[in-house]
Amino acid sequence: MKKTFMLMMVLAVVLAACTAKKNVTKGKDALNGTWELGYISGPRIAFEGLYPNKKPFIKIEVDSNRISGNTSCNNFFGKLNREGHNISFKEGLGMTKMLCEGQGEPTFISTLEKINRYDITDEGKTLHFIVGDIAMMRFKRVN
Repeated sequence: MKKTFMLMMVLAVVLAACTAKKNVTKGKDALNGTWELGYISGPRIAFEGLYPNKKPFIKIEVDSNRISGNTSCNNFFGKLNREGHNISFKEGLGMTKMLCEGQGEPTFISTLEKINRYDITDEGKTLHFIVGDIAMMRFKRVN
């Protein structure tokens, strides 16, 4: 009886390990792709008020360690600094310099520069940018 129980436990662990979802989608790194901002923590202005015409997005190219995107007004680009689930956007960001109305762009950039971790949920459809243990930004996969 004990041997049968132990065998069943070992089998359950092996099956769980084989079916566990990893941070990989269809053989590619799940972080790779274009992500549209759907939530940002901190501002006292409603999300729709910050981004009334266009939502910010970020394109992450894992293979070339590059990022690019749009703040809802200006384009930005830079180096992807990542190790495991740790990520940083503090150094190496370049940006176009069009005049932008409102607080959307500065809120996006200042929050992005604070991010130190990320997590991907919903079978690769949702990206969370995290500071410490607090999810500060939530993105939806566009492609």
